[in-house]
Amino acid sequence: MRATPFAFVVIWASGFVVAKYAAPYAEPLSFLVVRYAGVIVLMLALAVAAGAPWPRGRQALHIAVAGVGIQAGYLGGVWAAVAAGMPAGVAALVVNLQPVLTAVFAGLLGERLGTRQVIGLLLGFVGVALVVSNRLTTEGLSPGTLGLTVMALLAITIGTLYQKRFCPQFDLRTGQVVQFVASVVVTLPFALAFESFRFDWTPQLVGALAWSVLVLTGGGISLLFLMLRRGAAAQVTSYFYLVPGITALMAFVMFGESLGVVALGGMAVTVLGVALATRRTE
Repeated sequence: MRATPFAFVVIWASGFVVAKYAAPYAEPLSFLVVRYAGVIVLMLALAVAAGAPWPRGRQALHIAVAGVGIQAGYLGGVWAAVAAGMPAGVAALVVNLQPVLTAVFAGLLGERLGTRQVIGLLLGFVGVALVVSNRLTTEGLSPGTLGLTVMALLAITIGTLYQKRFCPQFDLRTGQVVQFVASVVVTLPFALAFESFRFDWTPQLVGALAWSVLVLTGGGISLLFLMLRRGAAAQVTSYFYLVPGITALMAFVMFGESLGVVALGGMAVTVLGVALATRRTE
């Protein structure tokens, strides 16, 4: 299972490429509602076919609350902010404060990290800043877009810690049905209020939607949950530091975006930081 974190990083990084493909053909929250519905159908079918156990009572409530943070709050905040003009580099920098913020919150809850892990978390953030440095701009930056991005950061941080503390163990099929039903309930009213549910069903949009349902959620979210079962929250979320670098490599290959020496150096610093952050304390 050592390959799990690396598979997770590659899958999660592809989400930003998918967003770029989908953006011209669908409004962000509308796309997410359809994506959530697709996940519900997929996971429900898998759960019924396997006779998977369903969470009940308080456990189901805990799973739903965690899902609203990890799914609806995070994805809705980032996608809405970028659609409103938030620079992608700035958004990446803000949301990649998550491992540091997770470590702070986790420390308050009694989850301790060693000096090596703390240094690793800080190095990882420095590396992310270097990777996205050529995309940092104030154009499109506003209180509204910054607020949405900070909301996304807080949502996934709190959601991750909440799940680790209150519901770390649950069936990934039925649990994700619960989480994404809760995410639809939260996201749909905003989509109806602020968007028109316009979809231009091009092959690009269909492909982006299929990848989002089958790979990003069916694979990426499931791998994240498996890692949270086995490791400290701050150490697990440190893998998010690797995402901007992998995304930059994908954008270089697929879209011809620039990839300078500073960004490559930032990737090296990030890898070092993650290696330190995920090393077990003696």
